[in-house]
Amino acid sequence: MGVLSNKISREDLKPGDHIYSWRTAYIYAHHGIYVGDGMVIHFTRAAGQEMGTGTFLDKVLFSSSPAQTDTICERCGDQRKLQGVIRSCLDCFLAGDHLYIFEYNVSPVFFVAKARGGTCTIAPSDSAADVMYRAKYLLEKGFGVYNLFKNNCEDFAIYCKTGLLIESYYSLGRSSQWASWTAGVSTIMSSPLRFLTTSAGGLVLVAGSMYSVSRYVADVGVRRDVVKIPVEKLVVEVGGNEHQIVGEARVGE
Repeated sequence: MGVLSNKISREDLKPGDHIYSWRTAYIYAHHGIYVGDGMVIHFTRAAGQEMGTGTFLDKVLFSSSPAQTDTICERCGDQRKLQGVIRSCLDCFLAGDHLYIFEYNVSPVFFVAKARGGTCTIAPSDSAADVMYRAKYLLEKGFGVYNLFKNNCEDFAIYCKTGLLIESYYSLGRSSQWASWTAGVSTIMSSPLRFLTTSAGGLVLVAGSMYSVSRYVADVGVRRDVVKIPVEKLVVEVGGNEHQIVGEARVGE
């Protein structure tokens, strides 16, 4: 893997790998955990709704679940209306796009050099056995309600790999691609910075530095408001078959 691309071949995949595939002209990536035998466990809000905005944009612009087509996968069956944590074959997960691997335990220099969020983290991964156990446990128990800002597919994959959750209820999720978006927006909105530079090149340098710092401090491997939560304590029964995430709020209680 390198700074420019995280693309990987199927032959190089190992059980427990965190993989992803870009959606809609590289606007958003869908993440999951490869569990071997050509299968992926991932978290989705159903076809065309991964962004989780609850608006028409979910169907017009984005897709996270298996490919939206009338052809039913012989291996997976019809998964177009499924949501939550599901298991799909690689073909359905990729939905016709390329395969990429999410990197863990990267250096701060490497992390900053990766201009696009949602591709790596400074946090180390746990063992493949622990990752697989969490993914399969959550396939049965669920990962709460999908939320673009607090609980999305990347958050699911990062939790499976690290067991880390944000301690504060009001914090955003672990998703580094969301951190990348917010860092970009905050950089653009910081218009007073234009007064700190006398040239276009200087402004670009300041804005780029601010963007990189914002991404870095939001990374799950750097921030201090994360805690290790055993997967068995992550979910609780709520009135029958429903489950909800309990790790993000009031962890100390």
